[in-house]
Parts: sequence; C-alpha cells; structure tokens
Amino acid sequence: MKFSPANDYLKYWKVVRQWARSKHGLSTSEIEMLLFLYSEGLFTRKDFQEYNEIMSWDKRRFNNLLKNGWIIKWRERKGRESILYDLAYKSKRVCASIYKKLNKEESISEDRRNNPMFVSGTKYSDKVYRKIIKKMNDERKL
Repeated sequence: MKFSPANDYLKYWKVVRQWARSKHGLSTSEIEMLLFLYSEGLFTRKDFQEYNEIMSWDKRRFNNLLKNGWIIKWRERKGRESILYDLAYKSKRVCASIYKKLNKEESISEDRRNNPMFVSGTKYSDKVYRKIIKKMNDERKL
C-alpha cells in the first residue's frame, strides 16, 4: 500500500537541485541564496550577509553572483541610502522553474540540448540522476 502525503514537493529536491547546478553552473549555496532572495524583493548587502552567515563560508559569494549576472545593482548609493540590489531576470526564471518542478507543474527536460545531464559521455552521477529524472517525469504525467 502506497502512502501519499498531501505535500511531497520536497521528495525530488535533490534531483531538482542537481539539475539546477548542472544546467546553470551554480553551487548548492548559490541556489539556496537565490531561493532565499527570490521572495525578498530589493535587498541590501547587509540583507544578503544576514542569510549568508548560515551558509558555508565563501567571502566571494556576493561578488561572484553580481559579476556573473545573477544579482544586479538596482540603485546606486544616494546620500545615506544604501545601494539596493535585486535578482536578475535569469535568477527569477531559474527560481520559478525550480518551484514548478518541485510542484510537478513542469518536468525536467530529457533532451540533451536542454539538459547537460543527458549529454552522452557525461559523468556517472549524471547518468544515475537521469534514471530518477525519468521516473520523476513519469510520476508528473499521472
């Protein structure tokens, strides 16, 4: 007998996280930071640092996300007002896609042109994830 909880959207979190890492070249900490900032709206460097304190130590995380276009400067410093930042459009798209995949509203592509995990000659761990991605996509169709 199969038990089906009302909310099982985290069942495939590890798979979706690995897809995001592979497809977008982000670290787990970067993904978690983008997901935190996704609902924050505009934020300051201090806001970023507040959440960054509970993550694995990486003093370059903010600058890397800024340099690679995942976060953008929304407003320059003006008098006593702080610089404000926002997630870039591509970050918002990635976060929305992660949520859709976890909520089974969207499948993970099995096409090698759209998903580097399905490219031939990829590493063994990606091959293992492929099997689970196919199972996850099949469950979504039901």
